[in-house]
Amino acid sequence: MIHLLTKEISFPDPSTAEPDGLLAVGGDLKPERLLLAYRMGIFPWFNDDEMMMWFSPPKRFVLYPDKIKISTSMKKIIRSDIFTVTVDKDFNTVVKNCSEVKRKGQNGTWITKGMKKAYSKLHELGHAHSIEVWKEGKLVGGLYGVKVARVFCGESMFSLIDNASKAALIHLATKMNFDLIDCQVHTKHLQSMGAQFITRDKYQNYLSKQGFK
Repeated sequence: MIHLLTKEISFPDPSTAEPDGLLAVGGDLKPERLLLAYRMGIFPWFNDDEMMMWFSPPKRFVLYPDKIKISTSMKKIIRSDIFTVTVDKDFNTVVKNCSEVKRKGQNGTWITKGMKKAYSKLHELGHAHSIEVWKEGKLVGGLYGVKVARVFCGESMFSLIDNASKAALIHLATKMNFDLIDCQVHTKHLQSMGAQFITRDKYQNYLSKQGFK
């Protein structure tokens, strides 16, 4: 069932979502609504020319940090210090790059102007964070997402050279003390690094243990 949101900051039960995960349309991207969404296991995903859409898929693609798979070649790259990794040094540029990097099989981007503004505000409030990967002083990769207690809800990543986004994810998993990384949707890249599907119920139960409903 697809629900129409009102000005009230609330969401319907995620279990009532359509088979493809679409739960509701409408609403806004105010910080209060976005934070409530993440705490309920819901995320926004839509294009500029579409009504706002909110999803809670029946299966969630997640990565347990202690189960991340790092290839021998990637371990060598990390030890070589070819990359410098920072946190929250240039959030808006990371988001900009994520919105502009061309992706195979995609036309355009779901990171709209409104999305950029909304997540920039979440960053200012201390809820959204970025990881930047630099090579010789130039930003070559990174990712950003929303922190919900000890869960990192990843929104997007980019890589301008080989292995840069992998370096960002490895830093997130091994250096930032999260219990779970929510990747939201499946990619072969993330699967190769250990991400796996869990059910919506299992994900909801995990959030409940964090003190969220």
